[in-house]
Amino acid sequence: MWHEDTLTVLQEKHRYDKKGYDVINAMNEATSFDNILHLYNEILGLVDAECMTMYVLDYEKKELYTRVPAHIDLVGEIRLPLNEKSIAGYVALTHKSVNLVNAYDQAEVARISPALVFDGSWDKKTGFRTRQLLTVPILHGESLVGVFQLLNKKHGKRFTEEDEESANLIVKPLGIAFLNHTLLSQKRRTKFGYLLTQYKITQEELNAAIAEARKRKIDTESILMDQYKISKADLGASLSAFYNCPFIEFDPTRILPSDLIKNLKIEYLKKNFWVPIQHEDDTVLVLMDDPYALHKCDIIKGLLPNLKIQYAVGVRADIISYIASSISHTQNKDPIGDIMEVLKTEELEETNDDSTTRVNENDNTVTRLANQIIIDAYKKGASDIHIEPYGARADTLIRFRIDGSCVEYQRIPAVYRRPLIGRLKIMAKLDIAERRLPQDGKIRFRLQDREIELRVSIMPTAGRDEDMVLRVLASNEPAPIEKLGMNERNLKELKNIVEKPYGLILCVGPTGSGKTTTLHSVLGYINKPDKKIWTAEDPVEITQRGLRQVQVQPKIGLTFAAALRGFLRLDPDVIMVGEMRDPETAAISVEASITGHLVFSTLHTNSAVETVVRLLDMDLDPFTFADAMLGILAQRLVKKICQECKEPYHPSRDQYDELAHNYGEEGFEKLGMPDNEAFVLYRGKGCSVCNNTGYRGRIGIHELLLTSDRIKKLIQAKARPAELLIQAREEGLTTLVQDGIVKVLGGITDFKQILAVAIH
Repeated sequence: MWHEDTLTVLQEKHRYDKKGYDVINAMNEATSFDNILHLYNEILGLVDAECMTMYVLDYEKKELYTRVPAHIDLVGEIRLPLNEKSIAGYVALTHKSVNLVNAYDQAEVARISPALVFDGSWDKKTGFRTRQLLTVPILHGESLVGVFQLLNKKHGKRFTEEDEESANLIVKPLGIAFLNHTLLSQKRRTKFGYLLTQYKITQEELNAAIAEARKRKIDTESILMDQYKISKADLGASLSAFYNCPFIEFDPTRILPSDLIKNLKIEYLKKNFWVPIQHEDDTVLVLMDDPYALHKCDIIKGLLPNLKIQYAVGVRADIISYIASSISHTQNKDPIGDIMEVLKTEELEETNDDSTTRVNENDNTVTRLANQIIIDAYKKGASDIHIEPYGARADTLIRFRIDGSCVEYQRIPAVYRRPLIGRLKIMAKLDIAERRLPQDGKIRFRLQDREIELRVSIMPTAGRDEDMVLRVLASNEPAPIEKLGMNERNLKELKNIVEKPYGLILCVGPTGSGKTTTLHSVLGYINKPDKKIWTAEDPVEITQRGLRQVQVQPKIGLTFAAALRGFLRLDPDVIMVGEMRDPETAAISVEASITGHLVFSTLHTNSAVETVVRLLDMDLDPFTFADAMLGILAQRLVKKICQECKEPYHPSRDQYDELAHNYGEEGFEKLGMPDNEAFVLYRGKGCSVCNNTGYRGRIGIHELLLTSDRIKKLIQAKARPAELLIQAREEGLTTLVQDGIVKVLGGITDFKQILAVAIH
């Protein structure tokens, strides 16, 4: 998932002294524009400028306004219309920064936008003479809340990249303060104020939702999500902004603190909508629907004495889900442990003739065992279940693949290996008597309110045994494109190319690198009623409403190429082909992309530039391919450092040099990360949450190759990958290794993970 604020944090560490920290903290605590104006001189002291202006967006009047600081002899407000005629208005509309060497040089101003004109009226009123001008947008998330402007460089003839970085650091806390100011000034300081100011819902719709909630005696949040299609992410942003605490969704893999919950009455928790979800040392994190309910907070403090209580906000449905998960956990603390005790107490002897074994695949304990293995795999976030018999006398090993690595889950007595495999075969509708040939099937498993699909593969092994691997296909909907972990440039450019009406976009990487997940996130981003989208996949792992999805079946002739040819007769706007396995599929995909269709596909290549060579080796016409190609996204998945046991450390000089060398000495220097005492990296110590691995969860590292005119010419000339890479880097490409190292510097992962997947 590299974010702009990650780099901001890094810059903050190494560019600002104690005074800078104090000012930033003061801005973080500000709740209004007036509070910020009181910090005018302190903020100005952080930048190399003579003067500054902070504009707030007036949502209703579609204007930018600022109040003049007290030390300037001018009364009232300055207001600007929200259009591209003023520099501040242009920055507000485009979300692009403007850096002028001479604000009165109309030719320089016009190069930014022909309609743009510098307004010198403020200079005439004050006697101030504007020379250099640096203007940056103030954003909260992706939404504009204001504009920040620096006037006249103190030392030097123009504002530098470092000045722009300093300005971008300052506007982050300004964004929060200005949002709060807007909510208060518009008298929309309610927990749904963010939804109103961001035009996610109208006041009339909100009033109707509140009335409906009162009538049905349920929470308004449920009405907003169900009837008005407000996303949980937007609702969470609104609740978080109002309550000034994190918003936390239900996570079925989270293990709640049973030591606290066992002393609480479940019915009371359900009735009052709160539950402790994390307990570490003397601090407990409580999730509740209303952290401002003081009477509830007082009761919580009494029920959880001698603990520091932190609050998070959640929707009621998620809180109830957490309470339900805690019930099942406390009623049976270790279901698999109970089953294992039963297995060990049963004295069984196996003979060569299976028919004489007193346990079979229909045994109640075996059924419970098979079910619990699947349940535990899902709850632990496993992608695969491996069942590995080692003969008639040795225990059968069961391993889960979690975050890309196999970890031991249980050892089952040898006598149960065949009954367990048999039970899973029955669930997958396979032949339980066949042990000589590989078999493939599917299991549909119902778990509470959701259905899990498992893809089953069986391989005969020595000793007349069988290994079984079950791929857990638990995701029924795509992740938002913003949560893929892309850096700002990649996310912006990817969104740009996927909105094109036609062309070819590829996602490349080895098996298990998250290509399908990424493509479905992209399809989810463009999946609108006005688009007809067809996909051909093997298998269909993620389903989306609005997509017409086809499972290819090569055995009967329904190959990717055959499906693709069929799609072209079905009036599609967008086509996704699971994989370009052969020249025929590649050729049809390119042809489709230049005849008015947007085509997505995947390829097993190591990098974006190598993909070009691979496709040209499939005898694609380089000129046609160059015209069709919009972009190639290469990616890998790396493990994230566990947030529960994450700790900083100062690396050795050799480790620092290794990072700089692999990133590129010149580029690394531009990150502003000198090797001094303040330079730290992060690692996971290992804890119960991450099974003592130090890692929990995975995130993508990416490189995005865009086909500029120069890149197209290189493709047409069949240039070598090295030439393509040089040109792409000049145009802004960040390699997989570079993106990974930035995530290392941000404390998201460690360099060992980057070495494992991206450095060869």
